[in-house]
Amino acid sequence: MSNQNDILVSVDHLKKYFPVKGLKGPGVRAVEDISLFIRRGETLGLVGESGCGKTTLGRTILQLHDPTSGKIVYDGETIFEGENPWVTEADGTLKQIKVPKPKQVNMLPYRRKMQIIFQDPSASLDPRMTVGEIIGEALDIHKLYSSKNDRNDRIKELLGKVGLNTEHANRYPHEFSGGQQQRVGIARALAVNPEFIVCDEPISALDVSIQSQVVNMLEDMQEEMGLTYLFIAHDLSVVRHISNRIGVMYLGNMMELAESYELNRNPIHPYTKTLLSAVPVPDPQLSRTRQRIILEGDIPSPMNPPTGCKFHTRCPYATDKCRKEVPEFKEHAPEHWAACHMLG
Repeated sequence: MSNQNDILVSVDHLKKYFPVKGLKGPGVRAVEDISLFIRRGETLGLVGESGCGKTTLGRTILQLHDPTSGKIVYDGETIFEGENPWVTEADGTLKQIKVPKPKQVNMLPYRRKMQIIFQDPSASLDPRMTVGEIIGEALDIHKLYSSKNDRNDRIKELLGKVGLNTEHANRYPHEFSGGQQQRVGIARALAVNPEFIVCDEPISALDVSIQSQVVNMLEDMQEEMGLTYLFIAHDLSVVRHISNRIGVMYLGNMMELAESYELNRNPIHPYTKTLLSAVPVPDPQLSRTRQRIILEGDIPSPMNPPTGCKFHTRCPYATDKCRKEVPEFKEHAPEHWAACHMLG
């Protein structure tokens, strides 16, 4: 896919199923056979409808959810590798088989290198702890500072870096606005000097003016500290602005992956074209002439996904081949991958 030396995170055929009590089978197929890589220092944007598995993918890469199968490599070290315990029978149903125990490493050393900024800042901050305690908790777990003064100086430095005052360290989360709470969440993620951060919709709960401040702050920190981001969001215009490459997900599968400019200028998958047609254009004349593609029906259930291509139930170009065969996710142009039978 790319030069091996500059790849920080690599994922091969990753799957994550959530079992459902009282039901046979794999349960909810949240992430289904995803392969991607993230280069050191770049931002990979991830977009898709609600419930398509973006957040689950981010959390599974960090192993906050145990992967079902696949391979995760971080900076050349394999941190998870496991065989798929579900095989497809002749009638299309999935049957569980015995497989060797997956290879997993102790994640504690990697927790310093891999961090996450959560979607809802108020839910991810402990209401019983002050902001200083919240940020300092990570420093204590990894034993980064032996003296209390150094620890306090580091907390004040982090608060200053994210645009908060040093006296805010003694306040509780409920005393802050949404934007300030998200800044505390970002300071907590930066506390242990990570290399890779999963930004799980860090701006979706904020108003527009605060969104731009947080996005600009994330970009400045990336430049200053050489961070690598997996940026998950709904807003295509924000993802277009911050990302080097963009991946489009639908029902647990990756539909298209390309450089940001290339994906916006030349989308080749029908689902990507639909998403881009919904982005408003700040030109009244052009927006009147633009043809918006409207999909029929709702997103199918990940507990019982369609056979073949997952998108065939809503795709205007679907054929019998789409209903029967799963399209291969392959490169159709340099650095431009897609999974669609129509592309050949």
